[in-house]
Amino acid sequence: MRIAVIGGGPGGLYFSVLARQLCPGHEITVWERNAPDETFGFGVVLSDQALGGIEHADPAVVSELRPMLARWDDIDVHYRGTTFTAGGNGFAAVSRAALLMALQRRCARLGVPVRHGSAITDVDALAADHDVVVAADGANSLVRERYAEAFRPTIETGKCRYIWLGTDLELDSFAFYVVDTPGGALQIHAYPDSRHAGTLIVELSENAWRAAGFADAAASPSAPGESDERSIGIIAELCKTILNGSKLYGNNSRWLRFPTVWCETWRHRNVVLIGDAAHTAHFSIGSGTKLAMDDASALARSLQEQPGAAAALAAYEAERRPAVRSLQRAARASREWFENVDRYTHQDPQQFAVNLLTRSRRVSYASLRRRDPGFVARAERWFADTAGGGGRETPPMLQPFTLGCLDVVNRVVVRPDEVFPARDGVPGDLHLVYLGGAALAGAGLVLTGPVAVSPTGTDGPGLHTGEQEAGWRRVVDFVHAHSPAKIGVQLGHYGPDGSAEPLGALQRAFAAAARRAAAGFDLLELDCATDRLLAPCLSPSAAGRGRGASLRERLRRPLAVFGAIRAEWPAERPVGLRIAPARWFPAGADADAVAEIANEFAAHGAASVHVVAGTRDDRDAYADRIRNQAGRKGEFAVIAAGSVAAADVDTIVLAGRADLCVVDRPTVNSPWHSLRGTPDRATSKEWS
Repeated sequence: MRIAVIGGGPGGLYFSVLARQLCPGHEITVWERNAPDETFGFGVVLSDQALGGIEHADPAVVSELRPMLARWDDIDVHYRGTTFTAGGNGFAAVSRAALLMALQRRCARLGVPVRHGSAITDVDALAADHDVVVAADGANSLVRERYAEAFRPTIETGKCRYIWLGTDLELDSFAFYVVDTPGGALQIHAYPDSRHAGTLIVELSENAWRAAGFADAAASPSAPGESDERSIGIIAELCKTILNGSKLYGNNSRWLRFPTVWCETWRHRNVVLIGDAAHTAHFSIGSGTKLAMDDASALARSLQEQPGAAAALAAYEAERRPAVRSLQRAARASREWFENVDRYTHQDPQQFAVNLLTRSRRVSYASLRRRDPGFVARAERWFADTAGGGGRETPPMLQPFTLGCLDVVNRVVVRPDEVFPARDGVPGDLHLVYLGGAALAGAGLVLTGPVAVSPTGTDGPGLHTGEQEAGWRRVVDFVHAHSPAKIGVQLGHYGPDGSAEPLGALQRAFAAAARRAAAGFDLLELDCATDRLLAPCLSPSAAGRGRGASLRERLRRPLAVFGAIRAEWPAERPVGLRIAPARWFPAGADADAVAEIANEFAAHGAASVHVVAGTRDDRDAYADRIRNQAGRKGEFAVIAAGSVAAADVDTIVLAGRADLCVVDRPTVNSPWHSLRGTPDRATSKEWS
């Protein structure tokens, strides 16, 4: 094959090396617009796993890089005069220039010409003259732009401003610094890239950027290729305690916003995208170069294994898409965490460190424990002290919690994910077995699932007759008699559209159900997530529910019903709210309204907000927003729900994204899920 590679960065050069080794008969040429020693940026981060993959594919490259690598095991979080260190991470970095030179030399030894100073202006002509054109021309890919109708790219620009800098500050770990400024937090991502030099990425919100004077500095005229020296001077002053006399320097360093690139396809006829040309991942997870080199490896293998170019490009994309999609999800979560870092600056430094380290959702409590048991033990001690658990070093999910005036023995909530049939609305054996079993298995709180306040339109249980009340009494009495678990009821209108029903009639129906529930239940939740009447009131776009009305106007009806419930419910027992914001605000649009909804109900006496996520990817995103934006002062508890596995609970509560979690898929090997004997033994001390 005749293969043209556009772009002499790590991805393009590494592909050329591997493709030549695997298929020596290929004619491969690399076109690079810059000179051999001209590059942007500073250090390139690679995990030990990534280095192992590169070494497996081409030991010569890693052998040449090894003497130049800066290695570290620790990640340090510096926050408000404290430093928390988590070890066991296994990373290395090398200057981008050193990596490129090593790959250039490898290409030269293998006979792959690299034509520096050669910008490709006619991709069509190049494609017509070659069997395959590999576009490795970066995030601002001209090839992707040329065939945009085929690749169908989407580019999402981040909210924060950031700038890449070099420093002679000697670092021995990856360090995160958070510096308070008048406009908000300034974040520094710092790591060594050689024995005596390091890379700093400075990032901050638009408000903080402007308040610190960077807007005026960035507006100063400068020639192409020059760095923003005025901004570098401001950064040096803000970070003088961190730098401790060390210097900062630029390399075409200017303020940027990170572009997240996603393409519907990475191939068009015989042209294929790799690396940042096809997809980008925010720098905070340090995987851009890894993704490009993994792409290069997969494409080179596919060209060797498949019978022709078309099959090879298809196989490459099929192999790489799932891994890229997963990593981009993690990168987006990480990017959004840093974009909203001011949301978390109220947290205790220990919790802030855990939150930062687990921000991408790829690092969990369990993986932190495997890497550094000492770090997790310190976090557990802190959490136990704040939770009132008597200093017991147990998994965070097993620490107690006080919901209003209700003492819950642990952070695990179980609720059925289906509606069990109930003849005449009377809960039966299925309800007793499921809810009683969850209580016996160790859940701190069990919830009934939907319970109707009226007889219309549902085959599930209700709470609008004396017989139904007696059926629930059987379930509640069993839970209370044989476990320390608390039990809550979820009330809603689940029949046909009740928008025409007078508000007064609705208030009376909910109030009557609340009176019946007060005979035994410990907690009551008003369901504004799946209720057929109240949930649509919270959506800004639901037809017939006040489309275009203000949030306060849309809340009038649900708050009136909530008030009717609160008036009938015992004052010493908590009333909560259940919402599903992902249904109202797709992709997080206008999600600040979610916090406002929570605050409004809290002002009317809600002790908890039960937040149902849309997918596993956002399983705690909305709960996190409410917990750290609306509920940061602790006025109400936040319950996270929606694709939360038992293994997620420790991470979510320790990081402060929610107070309790509904476990959708309990497993018998979960710390809380261990049958503690027959019911007559359930009140023994082993429950304490």
